[in-house]
Amino acid sequence: MDSTLDRTLAALADPTRRRVVELLRKRSCRPSEIADRMALTRPALSRHLRVLRRAGIVSERIEEDDARARLYTLREQPFSELGDWLREVEAFWGDQLNAFKQHAERSPPRKRRR
Repeated sequence: MDSTLDRTLAALADPTRRRVVELLRKRSCRPSEIADRMALTRPALSRHLRVLRRAGIVSERIEEDDARARLYTLREQPFSELGDWLREVEAFWGDQLNAFKQHAERSPPRKRRR
C-alpha cells in the first residue's frame, strides 16, 4: 500500500472523522458549524481537522469576506485512490471466486456414503 492510501485509511479509521467527512460531503463548512452540528468542542474538532488536512482528505481556504474565517471542503483525490484500491481488492476476490466456481464445475460429483 502506498503512504497516501495509508494516511487516508488511518484518518478515516476514527468514527468522528468519518462523521466530519459525511457533513462535508454535503457542502463546505466552517469549523464552528461542524463543531456545533457534531456537539464537539472547538479544540477537539481542531485536532480532527488537522488529521484530515494532513492526510489530504480536506482542504482549508480563507473566506473572502472574512480573513479570520476558514472553510473546509473535501478533496476528491484521496477518495478516488481509495476507491481504486477497493476495486482492485474486490476484483481479486471476484477472480478467486470465479476460479473456485470453475474448479467446482469441472470436478465430478462425489457419491454420498450411507
